[in-house]
Order: sequence, then structure tokens, then C-alpha cells
Amino acid sequence: MMGNSPASKGAWTRYATTIKTLFRILFGVVWLLAGYFKFVPGFVDQFSVPTGDGQPVWLQGWFNWWAGMVNPNPAPWVYLTGSVEILIGLALIFGFMRKLAYVGAALLSLFIWAVPEGFGGPYGGGTNTDIGTGFVYSMLAVSLLIINGAYGPSRWSLDYYIERSWPKWAWIAEVKL
Repeated sequence: MMGNSPASKGAWTRYATTIKTLFRILFGVVWLLAGYFKFVPGFVDQFSVPTGDGQPVWLQGWFNWWAGMVNPNPAPWVYLTGSVEILIGLALIFGFMRKLAYVGAALLSLFIWAVPEGFGGPYGGGTNTDIGTGFVYSMLAVSLLIINGAYGPSRWSLDYYIERSWPKWAWIAEVKL
């Protein structure tokens, strides 16, 4: 029967392992670049967290608290965020601690979305309808986590080789669905 042969499956099915690895690596490059840009001269000087002005009453306290924490001295926050983004990028590119990298990417993305991106900004009553990139990054990280669980270990990752010598490493690297 030809129906179950590898040749009868579509390209997405035949090359799923390669495709998921390429998506992981490309997502890692995006994180690496995002982190790098935090260290570009002048970025920290123009960085600020939005205040609650123009936001709904129920969000004003959130933004005012973060603006008060970050805006007087944004450098530590910017450089810490940039450093974590670079670490996430490297972990994804090399396939190191993938499960933790995906979860960390999702959480950091949501934090970025909730603070400097202002939840995407469509709550001020203006014409801004952009939800922001942080939420999209988070959904992509969760999607890659699920795909990793569905397709199992990636041979193109440091985790794969660590697990061969130390099987308990799978607890840090793999998702069991």
C-alpha cells in the first residue's frame, strides 16, 4: 500500500523534524538580534516605560508603578533584558535546555508585552490596533514547545548529545506530551 509510505506523505510531514529545527534556530536568531539591539549605543537613553496617561483607569496603576521603577534609571532593566534575550537566542540556536528556553521566551515575551509594549496599546481609545510583538513571540514559543513535545528530541541540538550521555537531561530539555 502506497498510502503509508514516506513518499506518499506531504513535504511538511516528511521534513517535520528539519522544519521544526529551522524554526527553532530562526526564532533564536530573532531573540539574539533583539538582545543585541538593547546594547546599541543610544538605545538605553531613549528607552522608557509608558505611564498610565491615556490608559484605562484599571491599567493606570500598573503602568505608573513600572514607569516609576524603570524610567529613573532604565539601564539595568534594559541590559538585564538584553542579556536574557541573548541567552534565550543562544539556547534556541544551539538547542540547549530547549524546554526551559521556550518557557523562558514565552514568559519574557509576555512581560515585555505587558510593560514596555503596554499590552499592545489598543486600550487608550485611539486608532492604535496593534497588539504588539510580545504576545506573538509568546505564542510562537508555546507553539515550538508543543511541537517539540509532539515530535520528540531534535538530533540537531546540544540537548540530544547531552541526553545520550546523561538521560536525565531530558527533564530539562524535552516536553513529554
